[in-house]
Amino acid sequence: MPELPEVQTTVNGLNRTVKGHRIAAVSTSYKSSHHTGKDNIKDPKFFPFFKRKVEGARILKAERRAKNVLIHLSNKYTIIVHMKMTGHFVYDRPNYPFTRLDFELDNGKNLSLSDMRKFAKVTIVKTSDVEKCIHLQHLGPEPLDKNFQFKIFNFQLQKRSKVKIKQVLMDQSLIAGIGNIYSDEILWRAGVHPLSRPNKIPPRQTRLIFKATKELLQKGIQLGGDSMSDYRNIKGEKGKFQEHHRAYRRTGKTCGKPYCKGVISRIVVNSRSAHFCPVHQKLFK
Repeated sequence: MPELPEVQTTVNGLNRTVKGHRIAAVSTSYKSSHHTGKDNIKDPKFFPFFKRKVEGARILKAERRAKNVLIHLSNKYTIIVHMKMTGHFVYDRPNYPFTRLDFELDNGKNLSLSDMRKFAKVTIVKTSDVEKCIHLQHLGPEPLDKNFQFKIFNFQLQKRSKVKIKQVLMDQSLIAGIGNIYSDEILWRAGVHPLSRPNKIPPRQTRLIFKATKELLQKGIQLGGDSMSDYRNIKGEKGKFQEHHRAYRRTGKTCGKPYCKGVISRIVVNSRSAHFCPVHQKLFK
């Protein structure tokens, strides 16, 4: 699933390519009776409303909130897209595989949402209601905001002080945007075992987790995201963060930390995989 760096990379790409363009037409192949009555375009009755609000509007800019892409329109509505496991936007790529949603723009180009497994969620709300809408209101603070300092980070962790740190980092109501990949990499860099509990982790290690969070999310953006799975950027190209993994999906490989002779292990934490080094990542429990 695209995490904060992949979503930010997408947003950056949207602002470079489609910002300022008018949406001439929109079409979708999403359709599911399971979504009847829900406010997303998979509901066949919702899509006509979406289409009316989108067509003819101009794209003012794109922003990110947690793992959501926000596309602000000139008619004071905002498209919200959660790309889920396999979704990604591409621009000017005719006949791109698994296109489920297609925007025809006033320059004759197309903005397409590819989604192999059809899990992505697309909806639209009034721009004035974005932050308080049901899709975003539960989200915690943004870890890359300048105001997100260690005191706030630690306060958020201690809200679930007895829960495993791997779960806590991935809890979107506590900290927005971190998922399976970056939580593994953050804990590897900080030297903290994924089963550690926030109330047992010493202050020094908690500060290392905070520092690693900031650094690795920024690095992910600089490298254009992680494309070990399906994620691609606006050009349909792979990011490069997967070339820098130290823990995620490296089960059985020697730990890359200098002078560490550990071997990366895998366990399941709350139904999610956790990859870690059992030697230098200390368990605080």
